[in-house]
Amino acid sequence: MIFSSIYSHAIFAQEIEARTYSNAPIGINFVSAGVVQAKSGNYKLTSEVVSLTHVFAAGSQSGKITLVLPYGQLTGTSKLGGQTVNASTEGLSDPIIKASINLYGAPALSLDQFKNYQQDLIIGASLAASVPWGKYDDNQILNVGANRWFVQPGIGASKAVGSWRFELAGTGIFYTSNSNFSGGNTLSQNPVYSTQTHAIYYFQNTAWISADATYFIGGQSYLNSSPISSSQENWRFGNTLSYPVNRQNSIRLSASTGAYSRTNNSYDLFGLSWQYRFGGGL
Repeated sequence: MIFSSIYSHAIFAQEIEARTYSNAPIGINFVSAGVVQAKSGNYKLTSEVVSLTHVFAAGSQSGKITLVLPYGQLTGTSKLGGQTVNASTEGLSDPIIKASINLYGAPALSLDQFKNYQQDLIIGASLAASVPWGKYDDNQILNVGANRWFVQPGIGASKAVGSWRFELAGTGIFYTSNSNFSGGNTLSQNPVYSTQTHAIYYFQNTAWISADATYFIGGQSYLNSSPISSSQENWRFGNTLSYPVNRQNSIRLSASTGAYSRTNNSYDLFGLSWQYRFGGGL
């Protein structure tokens, strides 16, 4: 069903992005601002997203912590159970906190030390969570806020082969229930499990381009403990391009599309963002 897919996964589907498990100099910060648009059927979710990432030392290895603040506009209309479901809302979407720690192959290095670093194999773990602070109206089926938490643990690896990086990761998304759905009902959802892979090519000017793929399964939804959707099974493919403007600024383009969806809830996603890095001796 569309209400269980377009919000719950549209923004967080940015996690198709590559380089979750990569190394960077300790103390570096990244500020990013951009626009993401997801389209599914007659619905469109446009999100302006600001994020801040800090690279830190986690023992002898590097780690990252990121805060994501999205603001969304949701519009569209469709038929659901013989009724017309309209969406016309905007406001703060649920913030997301993400942390990743490299367990092997990504030593904690200063900016000067990092100049001599050559990646081989990196293994890391991650944890993300949403905070239900987004705008939510229980009189509407579709909202920009979900009125529930999710927690997403993950593990992944990145292997360098010449100018290429090959990545493989797996995650699970676990949801709390929304006990105030559509007039006091309880909406619950089974976990969603996913894998993703990336083939990334680095150019000499540090620009990079990636081919991305993800597969996820699960996520059956329930209303007051009665099933209202079947388990999902989806394949998505996409591309990402990051291009440096100068030492501190870069732009990123991303796009992905649903290649297969067993429950007819695929969507197209487009993103454009600007990134500024500072700190750590830059």
